[in-house]
Parts: sequence; structure tokens; C-alpha cells
Amino acid sequence: MHNLVGTTKGDATQLEALAAGLDGSVALVTGSGRGLGRCIAQHLADLGAAVAVHDISEEASAQYGEEANLTAVAAAIASRGVATVGVTGDICDEAAVAAMVARVSETLGPISILVNCAGGDIGAANTKPSPNGALDISLADAMAVLQRNFIGTMLMCRAVVPGMALRNKGSVINFGSLNAHQAVSPEVVYGCAKAAVVHYTRCLALEMRDLGVRVNVVSPGPATSARFLATRQTDPRMMGEGPSLDRYARPEEVARVVAFLASDQSSFVSGQVLRIDGAASLYAA
Repeated sequence: MHNLVGTTKGDATQLEALAAGLDGSVALVTGSGRGLGRCIAQHLADLGAAVAVHDISEEASAQYGEEANLTAVAAAIASRGVATVGVTGDICDEAAVAAMVARVSETLGPISILVNCAGGDIGAANTKPSPNGALDISLADAMAVLQRNFIGTMLMCRAVVPGMALRNKGSVINFGSLNAHQAVSPEVVYGCAKAAVVHYTRCLALEMRDLGVRVNVVSPGPATSARFLATRQTDPRMMGEGPSLDRYARPEEVARVVAFLASDQSSFVSGQVLRIDGAASLYAA
């Protein structure tokens, strides 16, 4: 219980809304079989949302040793006391996306929160493209990266947002990257794909402005997910736990920002980009 003694009526209403969290919401988090997506799904569940966890396959959750399979991930989140379902499918496949959205809606109810976390700099062979520059990346790898990030995000929005618009309520949180906002090499196509996600978010937010659906994007810096730790050469100095922001983000720090954008606490925030990077990128826009 929250102690509301000494607060104004408006303060009390805000505290009650905060205490309610995301009760009654239904969240679909793509790429939530592991890593940042899983942490986000867990945090939304802790705030009371029913949660659909997703990965491209049942076994993908085991790739970096986080869980045996997606069924186990869903069971772990369900143990937090919320309704949960696991769905598998390729976000680049329109029919698979439609089937996933239908299963979530039939099982949990209409989707009110969509978090498009699935993506990554992964090429046609399901590995990081090599070479990976502006001129030398293969066309097959470039197409795979664009599909996995931009097209997949767009297809998920196309499948979910019309229902939100009919109900005049919903929150979409897309995933960009710091690479979307600055010149990089390598990972050029990945940066371009994420830049497309950022601008698509703005355009969709404009179209949804009169329909009560909020659309925002987060652009995290490096965060200590299992995949990041397993595939990158990390700097021990950036693993710190002290007050300094000159470090890698912790997955829960990204999850808390997503939860803010998913909730009514951000009821007048739409079309915006939140860079979650501890002040690593200080520039306008």
C-alpha cells in the first residue's frame, strides 16, 4: 500500500496510477527469449503486464546459455504471477508475424504494448557480416541486416498498431541504436537500418497522433547482455558498479526506460528518441 497522507488529490491520483503499474496491459516483446528483450519482458511482468515472449525459434534462448528454450523463459516469467505466452517466428515473414499476433491476442487479449527489440547486426549466414563496411558488405548480408531490423520492425507495427488505433490506446517502443545517430565503420548497414527505424518511428507517431497511440524509439549504447559479453571484447574498466556513467549499461537500466515509455507516466511523449548511453553521445537531434 502507498501512503497518501499529506498529498493533494492530484498527487494521490498520480501515486495510485504508479502503484497500479501496467495492470491490465498486454505486452508483446520481440526478441525476448534472451538478452535485453528478456530483461524488458521480465520488468513489464513485474509491473503487472501480461507478457508474450518471442524468439525466432524455440531453441534460440539457449544460444548464450541464458535458458534451455523459449518455453522455459515463458514459465519463468509466468512464475512472477502474470499471464504469459511464448510465440516463435521470423519477424521478416509477414505470414509468421500475423500468426504470432493472432496467437497473442487470442491467448492474452488485445496487445496494448509492442516492444520491437529483435534485430542485430546479423547477416545472411546468421553471423556478423564480414566484410562489413560501406562499400564491401555483400548484398545478401546488407539485405539480411535491413530485413532483420527495419523491415521486421515495420511488419510488427503493421500487424499490431491498427488494433491499437481502433481502441485509441497503445504504446510502441522501437529499438534504434547509437549507430543510427552517428557515422560508424564497420556496421554501416546496421547503422543505416537503425536510422530507418528511428525515422519510421517519427512518421508512424505522426500518423497515430489523433488516434491515441504513442510511438517512441530507444537507442541504447552497449549493455551487458549475455550476447554482448559473449561476442565482444569488453573493457574491464567499463564494467564498473560505482556512480560513474562512463561504463556499459546494465540491461535493467534499458528495461526501466522502456517501461516508462510503455506506461501512462509518459502519456504525452510520442515521436521521440531516448538515447540510453550515460551521456556518451552529447549532441542535438
